[in-house]
Amino acid sequence: MRGMTTELTIGERIAFYRRRRGLSQEVVAGFVGRTADWLGKIENGRIQLDRLSVLRRLAEVLDVALGDLIAEPSLLEWTDRSGRATVPALRSVLMDYRKFTTTAPSVLDEVPDLDAIRASVERVWEAYQRSQFGYVTSQLGTLIPQARLAYEVEEGDRKRLAGGRLALAYQVAATTLTKLGEADLAWNAADRGIEAAQSSENPVIIGALLRTVTHSLLATGAYEEALRVTQDAIGFFQPHLARASRLMLSVYGAQLLAGSMAAARAENRSVTSDLLHEADQAARRLGADDNLLWTAFGPTNVTIHRVSTAMELGDVQVALAIGPDLDTTSVPTERRVRHALEVSRALSTRHRDDAIATVLEAETLAPEQVRYHFISRHLVQTWLRTGRGKPSYQLTGLAKRLNVA
Repeated sequence: MRGMTTELTIGERIAFYRRRRGLSQEVVAGFVGRTADWLGKIENGRIQLDRLSVLRRLAEVLDVALGDLIAEPSLLEWTDRSGRATVPALRSVLMDYRKFTTTAPSVLDEVPDLDAIRASVERVWEAYQRSQFGYVTSQLGTLIPQARLAYEVEEGDRKRLAGGRLALAYQVAATTLTKLGEADLAWNAADRGIEAAQSSENPVIIGALLRTVTHSLLATGAYEEALRVTQDAIGFFQPHLARASRLMLSVYGAQLLAGSMAAARAENRSVTSDLLHEADQAARRLGADDNLLWTAFGPTNVTIHRVSTAMELGDVQVALAIGPDLDTTSVPTERRVRHALEVSRALSTRHRDDAIATVLEAETLAPEQVRYHFISRHLVQTWLRTGRGKPSYQLTGLAKRLNVA
Protein backbone atom coordinates (compact mmCIF):
# COMPACT_ATOMS: atom_id res chain seq x y z
CA MET A 1 0.00 0.00 0.00
CA ARG A 2 3.05 2.30 -0.15
CA GLY A 3 1.93 5.65 -1.57
CA MET A 4 -1.73 4.58 -1.83
CA THR A 5 -3.05 6.12 1.41
CA THR A 6 -1.11 9.38 1.58
CA GLU A 7 -4.32 11.37 1.19
CA LEU A 8 -5.82 9.86 4.33
CA THR A 9 -5.22 11.63 7.62
CA ILE A 10 -3.93 9.75 10.64
CA GLY A 11 -7.43 9.89 12.13
CA GLU A 12 -8.95 8.44 8.96
CA ARG A 13 -6.44 5.57 9.02
CA ILE A 14 -7.33 4.85 12.66
CA ALA A 15 -11.01 4.75 11.70
CA PHE A 16 -10.28 2.49 8.72
CA TYR A 17 -8.39 -0.09 10.76
CA ARG A 18 -10.85 0.12 13.66
CA ARG A 19 -13.72 -0.75 11.33
CA ARG A 20 -11.69 -3.54 9.70
CA ARG A 21 -11.23 -5.04 13.18
CA GLY A 22 -14.94 -4.68 13.92
CA LEU A 23 -14.29 -2.54 16.99
CA SER A 24 -16.37 0.36 18.29
CA GLN A 25 -14.95 3.73 19.26
CA GLU A 26 -15.84 2.97 22.87
CA VAL A 27 -13.79 -0.24 22.91
CA VAL A 28 -10.70 1.19 21.21
CA ALA A 29 -10.74 4.36 23.30
CA GLY A 30 -11.10 2.32 26.47
CA PHE A 31 -7.99 0.29 25.70
CA VAL A 32 -5.91 3.49 25.56
CA GLY A 33 -7.56 5.14 28.55
CA ARG A 34 -9.52 7.72 26.59
CA THR A 35 -13.18 8.41 25.80
CA ALA A 36 -15.17 7.57 22.70
CA ASP A 37 -15.73 11.31 22.21
CA TRP A 38 -11.96 11.86 22.11
CA LEU A 39 -11.47 9.11 19.53
CA GLY A 40 -14.35 10.44 17.44
CA LYS A 41 -12.69 13.85 17.30
CA ILE A 42 -9.39 12.24 16.33
CA GLU A 43 -11.01 10.27 13.52
CA ASN A 44 -12.92 13.32 12.27
CA GLY A 45 -9.87 15.56 12.38
CA ARG A 46 -11.29 17.96 14.95
CA ILE A 47 -8.27 17.51 17.21
CA GLN A 48 -4.71 16.59 16.26
CA LEU A 49 -2.95 13.40 17.22
CA ASP A 50 0.76 13.37 16.50
CA ARG A 51 2.26 11.96 19.69
CA LEU A 52 3.92 8.71 18.77
CA SER A 53 3.42 7.23 22.23
CA VAL A 54 -0.36 7.44 21.84
CA LEU A 55 -0.24 6.31 18.22
CA ARG A 56 1.83 3.30 19.24
CA ARG A 57 -0.83 2.28 21.80
CA LEU A 58 -3.56 2.61 19.19
CA ALA A 59 -1.51 0.54 16.73
CA GLU A 60 -1.15 -2.20 19.36
CA VAL A 61 -4.89 -2.24 20.01
CA LEU A 62 -5.63 -2.44 16.28
CA ASP A 63 -2.85 -5.01 15.74
CA VAL A 64 -1.16 -2.99 12.99
CA ALA A 65 2.29 -1.51 12.63
CA LEU A 66 2.94 2.05 13.74
CA GLY A 67 3.83 2.82 10.14
CA ASP A 68 0.34 1.78 9.04
CA LEU A 69 -1.11 4.70 11.01
CA ILE A 70 1.41 7.33 9.89
CA ALA A 71 1.56 6.22 6.23
CA GLU A 72 5.06 4.82 6.25
CA PRO A 73 7.04 3.72 4.39
CA SER A 74 6.80 6.41 1.73
CA LEU A 75 7.36 5.94 -1.98
CA LEU A 76 10.87 7.27 -2.62
CA GLU A 77 10.73 9.61 -5.58
CA TRP A 78 13.32 9.39 -8.34
CA THR A 79 15.71 12.31 -8.69
CA ASP A 80 18.50 13.13 -11.11
CA ARG A 81 21.00 11.98 -8.49
CA SER A 82 19.19 8.88 -7.30
CA GLY A 83 18.46 7.29 -10.65
CA ARG A 84 15.83 4.54 -10.73
CA ALA A 85 17.42 2.03 -8.37
CA THR A 86 16.49 3.04 -4.83
CA VAL A 87 14.97 1.14 -1.89
CA PRO A 88 14.23 -2.15 -3.71
CA ALA A 89 17.85 -2.34 -4.90
CA LEU A 90 19.13 -1.64 -1.40
CA ARG A 91 16.72 -4.24 0.00
CA SER A 92 18.25 -6.83 -2.33
CA VAL A 93 21.70 -5.99 -1.00
CA LEU A 94 20.63 -6.17 2.65
CA MET A 95 18.67 -9.40 2.16
CA ASP A 96 21.42 -11.17 0.20
CA TYR A 97 21.06 -14.81 1.26
CA ARG A 98 24.53 -15.79 -0.03
CA LYS A 99 26.02 -14.45 3.20
CA PHE A 100 24.50 -17.47 4.94
CA THR A 101 25.09 -20.18 2.34
CA THR A 102 28.76 -19.64 1.47
CA THR A 103 31.81 -19.78 3.66
CA ALA A 104 34.60 -18.92 1.21
CA PRO A 105 35.37 -15.28 0.36
CA SER A 106 34.02 -14.06 -2.96
CA VAL A 107 36.39 -14.27 -5.90
CA LEU A 108 37.43 -10.77 -6.98
CA ASP A 109 39.41 -9.43 -9.89
CA GLU A 110 41.02 -7.13 -7.35
CA VAL A 111 40.64 -6.50 -3.64
CA PRO A 112 38.43 -3.45 -2.94
CA ASP A 113 40.57 -0.53 -1.80
CA LEU A 114 39.95 0.39 1.84
CA ASP A 115 40.83 4.04 1.28
CA ALA A 116 38.33 4.23 -1.56
CA ILE A 117 35.69 2.62 0.66
CA ARG A 118 36.43 5.14 3.39
CA ALA A 119 36.00 8.01 0.92
CA SER A 120 32.71 6.54 -0.29
CA VAL A 121 31.42 6.16 3.26
CA GLU A 122 32.30 9.79 3.99
CA ARG A 123 30.63 10.98 0.79
CA VAL A 124 27.42 9.08 1.51
CA TRP A 125 27.26 10.27 5.13
CA GLU A 126 27.74 13.88 4.01
CA ALA A 127 24.90 13.45 1.51
CA TYR A 128 22.69 12.04 4.27
CA GLN A 129 23.35 15.07 6.43
CA ARG A 130 22.31 17.23 3.47
CA SER A 131 19.06 15.19 3.43
CA GLN A 132 19.72 13.76 -0.04
CA PHE A 133 18.08 10.45 0.76
CA GLY A 134 17.51 9.23 -2.78
CA TYR A 135 21.16 9.65 -3.68
CA VAL A 136 22.28 7.95 -0.47
CA THR A 137 20.03 4.96 -1.09
CA SER A 138 21.26 4.50 -4.65
CA GLN A 139 24.94 4.73 -3.65
CA LEU A 140 24.60 2.21 -0.84
CA GLY A 141 23.54 -0.45 -3.32
CA THR A 142 27.14 -0.42 -4.58
CA LEU A 143 29.02 0.63 -1.45
CA ILE A 144 27.79 -2.09 0.90
CA PRO A 145 28.75 -5.02 -1.39
CA GLN A 146 32.20 -3.48 -1.92
CA ALA A 147 32.73 -3.00 1.80
CA ARG A 148 31.45 -6.48 2.54
CA LEU A 149 33.79 -8.04 -0.04
CA ALA A 150 36.75 -6.14 1.40
CA TYR A 151 35.89 -7.50 4.83
CA GLU A 152 35.74 -11.05 3.45
CA VAL A 153 39.21 -11.01 1.88
CA GLU A 154 41.24 -8.95 4.35
CA GLU A 155 43.04 -10.41 7.36
CA GLY A 156 44.38 -9.21 10.69
CA ASP A 157 44.40 -5.46 11.35
CA ARG A 158 43.13 -4.70 7.86
CA LYS A 159 40.16 -7.00 8.42
CA ARG A 160 39.29 -5.11 11.60
CA LEU A 161 39.63 -1.84 9.67
CA ALA A 162 37.39 -3.20 6.91
CA GLY A 163 34.85 -4.29 9.54
CA GLY A 164 34.66 -0.76 10.87
CA ARG A 165 34.05 0.72 7.44
CA LEU A 166 31.44 -1.89 6.64
CA ALA A 167 29.73 -1.04 9.95
CA LEU A 168 29.60 2.65 9.06
CA ALA A 169 28.10 1.81 5.66
CA TYR A 170 25.40 -0.24 7.34
CA GLN A 171 24.88 2.59 9.83
CA VAL A 172 24.10 5.18 7.18
CA ALA A 173 21.82 2.66 5.48
CA ALA A 174 19.85 2.07 8.68
CA THR A 175 19.73 5.79 9.48
CA THR A 176 18.44 6.69 6.01
CA LEU A 177 15.89 3.89 5.95
CA THR A 178 14.39 5.10 9.24
CA LYS A 179 13.89 8.50 7.59
CA LEU A 180 11.97 6.81 4.79
CA GLY A 181 9.80 4.80 7.18
CA GLU A 182 11.39 1.48 6.17
CA ALA A 183 11.57 0.40 9.81
CA ASP A 184 12.00 -3.35 9.35
CA LEU A 185 14.66 -2.92 6.68
CA ALA A 186 16.44 -0.39 8.88
CA TRP A 187 16.53 -2.95 11.68
CA ASN A 188 18.12 -5.45 9.29
CA ALA A 189 20.84 -2.93 8.42
CA ALA A 190 21.42 -2.02 12.08
CA ASP A 191 21.68 -5.68 13.06
CA ARG A 192 24.29 -6.36 10.40
CA GLY A 193 26.04 -3.13 11.30
CA ILE A 194 26.51 -4.00 14.97
CA GLU A 195 27.92 -7.39 13.94
CA ALA A 196 30.47 -5.68 11.67
CA ALA A 197 31.25 -3.09 14.37
CA GLN A 198 32.05 -5.79 16.90
CA SER A 199 34.47 -7.39 14.45
CA SER A 200 36.30 -4.04 14.21
CA GLU A 201 37.07 -4.16 17.96
CA ASN A 202 36.83 -0.35 17.87
CA PRO A 203 34.81 0.94 20.85
CA VAL A 204 33.90 4.18 19.07
CA ILE A 205 32.38 2.35 16.11
CA ILE A 206 30.65 -0.17 18.38
CA GLY A 207 29.17 2.72 20.35
CA ALA A 208 28.05 4.43 17.15
CA LEU A 209 26.21 1.32 15.99
CA LEU A 210 24.53 0.88 19.38
CA ARG A 211 22.91 4.26 18.76
CA THR A 212 21.75 3.06 15.36
CA VAL A 213 20.13 0.03 16.98
CA THR A 214 18.34 2.46 19.32
CA HIS A 215 17.05 4.53 16.40
CA SER A 216 15.93 1.42 14.53
CA LEU A 217 13.92 0.26 17.54
CA LEU A 218 12.38 3.73 17.84
CA ALA A 219 11.27 3.50 14.22
CA THR A 220 9.35 0.28 14.93
CA GLY A 221 7.66 1.73 18.03
CA ALA A 222 9.69 -0.43 20.43
CA TYR A 223 10.32 2.45 22.82
CA GLU A 224 10.97 0.48 26.01
CA GLU A 225 13.39 -1.79 24.15
CA ALA A 226 15.17 1.25 22.70
CA LEU A 227 15.52 2.63 26.21
CA ARG A 228 16.99 -0.65 27.45
CA VAL A 229 19.55 -0.58 24.63
CA THR A 230 20.49 2.94 25.72
CA GLN A 231 20.97 1.82 29.31
CA ASP A 232 23.14 -1.09 28.14
CA ALA A 233 25.10 1.27 25.91
CA ILE A 234 25.76 3.63 28.82
CA GLY A 235 27.30 0.69 30.65
CA PHE A 236 29.44 -0.05 27.58
CA PHE A 237 30.68 3.56 27.45
CA GLN A 238 31.50 3.92 31.15
CA PRO A 239 35.06 2.49 31.09
CA HIS A 240 35.94 4.87 28.24
CA LEU A 241 34.61 8.15 29.67
CA ALA A 242 37.12 9.20 32.34
CA ARG A 243 39.69 10.19 29.71
CA ALA A 244 37.41 10.23 26.70
CA SER A 245 38.49 11.77 23.42
CA ARG A 246 36.25 14.33 21.70
CA LEU A 247 35.21 11.57 19.31
CA MET A 248 34.18 9.24 22.12
CA LEU A 249 32.32 12.05 23.89
CA SER A 250 30.41 12.84 20.69
CA VAL A 251 29.35 9.23 20.15
CA TYR A 252 28.37 8.89 23.82
CA GLY A 253 26.40 12.13 23.76
CA ALA A 254 24.58 11.12 20.61
CA GLN A 255 23.53 7.86 22.28
CA LEU A 256 22.16 9.81 25.25
CA LEU A 257 20.09 11.97 22.91
CA ALA A 258 18.67 8.93 21.14
CA GLY A 259 17.83 7.48 24.54
CA SER A 260 16.08 10.68 25.58
CA MET A 261 13.72 10.28 22.62
CA ALA A 262 13.08 6.68 23.62
CA ALA A 263 12.29 7.73 27.18
CA ALA A 264 9.99 10.52 26.05
CA ARG A 265 8.06 8.23 23.71
CA ALA A 266 7.81 5.72 26.54
CA GLU A 267 6.37 8.64 28.57
CA ASN A 268 9.10 8.39 31.21
CA ARG A 269 9.67 12.01 32.19
CA SER A 270 12.31 11.48 34.85
CA VAL A 271 14.55 9.33 32.65
CA THR A 272 14.11 11.78 29.77
CA SER A 273 15.31 14.58 32.03
CA ASP A 274 18.24 12.54 33.36
CA LEU A 275 19.45 11.60 29.88
CA LEU A 276 19.20 15.18 28.61
CA HIS A 277 21.11 16.39 31.67
CA GLU A 278 23.89 13.85 31.07
CA ALA A 279 23.99 14.79 27.38
CA ASP A 280 24.30 18.44 28.37
CA GLN A 281 27.26 17.59 30.59
CA ALA A 282 28.93 15.73 27.72
CA ALA A 283 28.32 18.70 25.42
CA ARG A 284 29.88 21.04 27.97
CA ARG A 285 32.95 18.80 28.09
CA LEU A 286 33.07 18.92 24.31
CA GLY A 287 32.88 22.71 24.47
CA ALA A 288 31.18 23.49 21.16
CA ASP A 289 29.06 22.05 18.38
CA ASP A 290 30.88 19.46 16.31
CA ASN A 291 30.11 16.71 13.83
CA LEU A 292 32.60 14.01 14.71
CA LEU A 293 31.70 10.67 13.10
CA TRP A 294 28.58 12.44 11.77
CA THR A 295 27.00 12.73 15.23
CA ALA A 296 26.19 16.47 14.96
CA PHE A 297 26.67 16.43 18.72
CA GLY A 298 27.07 19.54 20.81
CA PRO A 299 25.05 22.07 22.82
CA THR A 300 22.75 22.94 19.92
CA ASN A 301 21.73 19.34 19.28
CA VAL A 302 21.03 18.89 22.98
CA THR A 303 18.61 21.83 22.82
CA ILE A 304 17.06 20.45 19.63
CA HIS A 305 16.31 17.27 21.56
CA ARG A 306 14.87 19.26 24.47
CA VAL A 307 12.31 20.61 22.01
CA SER A 308 11.63 17.21 20.43
CA THR A 309 11.20 15.42 23.76
CA ALA A 310 8.94 18.21 25.02
CA MET A 311 6.67 17.68 22.04
CA GLU A 312 6.66 13.91 22.54
CA LEU A 313 5.62 14.47 26.16
CA GLY A 314 2.91 16.96 25.18
CA ASP A 315 4.73 19.95 26.73
CA VAL A 316 3.98 22.34 23.88
CA GLN A 317 4.65 25.45 25.96
CA VAL A 318 8.18 24.26 26.74
CA ALA A 319 8.85 23.68 23.04
CA LEU A 320 7.49 27.13 22.16
CA ALA A 321 9.64 28.76 24.82
CA ILE A 322 12.96 27.45 23.48
CA GLY A 323 12.37 26.18 19.94
CA PRO A 324 11.58 29.09 17.61
CA ASP A 325 14.54 31.27 18.62
CA LEU A 326 17.19 28.54 18.59
CA ASP A 327 20.02 29.24 16.14
CA THR A 328 20.69 25.94 14.34
CA THR A 329 23.11 27.18 11.67
CA SER A 330 26.01 25.33 13.34
CA VAL A 331 24.52 21.85 12.78
CA PRO A 332 23.98 19.87 9.55
CA THR A 333 20.94 20.42 7.35
CA GLU A 334 19.23 17.22 8.48
CA ARG A 335 19.30 18.41 12.12
CA ARG A 336 18.15 21.94 11.19
CA VAL A 337 15.16 20.68 9.25
CA ARG A 338 14.19 18.09 11.86
CA HIS A 339 14.11 20.90 14.43
CA ALA A 340 12.08 23.11 12.11
CA LEU A 341 9.41 20.43 11.81
CA GLU A 342 9.14 20.18 15.60
CA VAL A 343 8.89 23.97 15.87
CA SER A 344 6.18 23.98 13.21
CA ARG A 345 4.30 21.30 15.12
CA ALA A 346 4.43 23.45 18.26
CA LEU A 347 3.48 26.64 16.43
CA SER A 348 0.56 24.92 14.73
CA THR A 349 -1.34 24.83 18.02
CA ARG A 350 -1.55 28.63 18.17
CA HIS A 351 0.15 30.34 15.21
CA ARG A 352 -0.79 28.45 12.05
CA ASP A 353 0.60 31.00 9.58
CA ASP A 354 3.98 30.92 11.31
CA ALA A 355 3.85 27.12 11.34
CA ILE A 356 3.21 26.98 7.58
CA ALA A 357 6.01 29.45 6.93
CA THR A 358 8.39 27.33 9.00
CA VAL A 359 7.69 24.20 6.95
CA LEU A 360 8.05 26.13 3.69
CA GLU A 361 11.41 27.48 4.82
CA ALA A 362 12.52 23.98 5.82
CA GLU A 363 11.48 22.71 2.40
CA THR A 364 13.87 25.14 0.72
CA LEU A 365 16.72 23.58 2.73
CA ALA A 366 15.78 19.90 2.35
CA PRO A 367 12.80 19.10 0.13
CA GLU A 368 13.29 15.33 0.42
CA GLN A 369 13.31 15.37 4.21
CA VAL A 370 10.14 17.46 4.39
CA ARG A 371 8.45 15.25 1.79
CA TYR A 372 9.06 12.01 3.66
CA HIS A 373 8.59 12.95 7.31
CA PHE A 374 5.26 12.06 8.89
CA ILE A 375 5.15 15.33 10.88
CA SER A 376 5.13 17.52 7.77
CA ARG A 377 2.55 15.33 6.02
CA HIS A 378 0.34 15.28 9.11
CA LEU A 379 0.56 19.03 9.60
CA VAL A 380 -0.27 19.85 5.98
CA GLN A 381 -3.24 17.48 5.97
CA THR A 382 -4.51 19.03 9.19
CA TRP A 383 -4.17 22.55 7.82
CA LEU A 384 -6.03 21.62 4.65
CA ARG A 385 -8.91 19.89 6.48
CA THR A 386 -9.41 22.35 9.32
CA GLY A 387 -8.58 25.71 7.78
CA ARG A 388 -11.25 28.31 7.22
CA GLY A 389 -11.94 29.31 3.65
CA LYS A 390 -9.87 28.39 0.62
CA PRO A 391 -6.30 27.35 1.46
CA SER A 392 -3.51 29.63 0.25
CA TYR A 393 -1.67 28.79 -2.94
CA GLN A 394 1.48 28.23 -0.85
CA LEU A 395 -0.26 25.59 1.24
CA THR A 396 -1.91 24.00 -1.79
CA GLY A 397 1.42 23.81 -3.58
CA LEU A 398 3.11 22.29 -0.53
CA ALA A 399 0.38 19.66 -0.25
CA LYS A 400 0.86 18.67 -3.89
CA ARG A 401 4.62 18.38 -3.45
CA LEU A 402 4.10 16.18 -0.37
CA ASN A 403 1.50 14.09 -2.27
CA VAL A 404 -1.20 14.72 0.34
CA ALA A 405 -3.40 17.10 -1.66
